Amino acid sequence: MNIVVCGKVIPASSVTIEIDPNTKRMVRKGVPHELDPAAASAVEEALRLTEKHGGTVALVTMGISDATIGIRNALAMGVTSAVHILDDAVAGSDTLGTAKILAAAIKKQPFDLVICATESSDSYSGIVPGQIAQLLGVPPMTFAKEILIEGDRIAIKRQSESGYDLVESTLPALVAVSSGINEPRYPQLKGIMAAKKKEIKVYTAADLGLPPDQVGETGAREKVLTVGRPPKRQAGKVVVDAGEGGKQIADFLAEIKVI
Repeated sequence: MNIVVCGKVIPASSVTIEIDPNTKRMVRKGVPHELDPAAASAVEEALRLTEKHGGTVALVTMGISDATIGIRNALAMGVTSAVHILDDAVAGSDTLGTAKILAAAIKKQPFDLVICATESSDSYSGIVPGQIAQLLGVPPMTFAKEILIEGDRIAIKRQSESGYDLVESTLPALVAVSSGINEPRYPQLKGIMAAKKKEIKVYTAADLGLPPDQVGETGAREKVLTVGRPPKRQAGKVVVDAGEGGKQIADFLAEIKVI
């Protein structure tokens, strides 16, 4: 079984996210990076499936050169190989542009299953997996809390408000896993050393057959017009209990129609 994981590399959780006022994009250069924890869960699920059924796991990601550290982390976990789309021309891509780039990279290799996180931990759009599935021509299976494979059949337990739904399909397919599907493994020394020898293929948009008007800021159909800070929260109401504090609180809650 050949599994491809779309995994994003994002600024480390220790970084205070900043927006460039000129480009209106997240500042990604000059800050430490890590494999998105949501993507790490997708990698872990792919590794567990290949440990059970055999096969390979390839990571596909798009990002600046700093993304290499996150790619190496996935390779150290046990991923077989990686693809890094590294090209200034893709900077500023919207969700559709990102999906086009990732789908084009996935098509360059055989695959039976594509696994993504439901959404990345830095932008939370949640629509890229569905767009990738559409471009690949495979069924999307979303919000998976468990994946079951038997032969060419795949089933997922799809997380719902009241429990889960059982969704089935034939392979190839794309699965978007929900948070908490597993606990990603920590890379061991052997894996870290082996990761240094594993192949990372580097592609540009041109290598993937994508013209400039399809990717990057030029091809983006979504535009960020303004960026600003949220309004300051107003000070809360202080209740001094002089014997009727409970009544004052109840009256206040009734006033705002909470009770």
